[in-house]
Amino acid sequence: MRTTLTIDDDVAAQLDRLRREREQSLKDIVNETLRRGLHDMHARARRCKPFRTAGHDMGPFLVNIDNVAEALVAAEGEDFK
Repeated sequence: MRTTLTIDDDVAAQLDRLRREREQSLKDIVNETLRRGLHDMHARARRCKPFRTAGHDMGPFLVNIDNVAEALVAAEGEDFK
């Protein structure tokens, strides 16, 4: 298949670098890159191990945190406004 592509400068530079390193044609490098990219895009995402943090009992609440104003007064004093 023959087509025209507009390739961003940074991508073109990387393709050219690969072409020189491997001494292959631009066509071969572009096709291999597209094949690998398409394969990766179709592959299932790897599941990451869930991040867990340890809990710590800090005792009972000293103020009702449902009332934000009261909690701020208790934490910062009357001048929190």
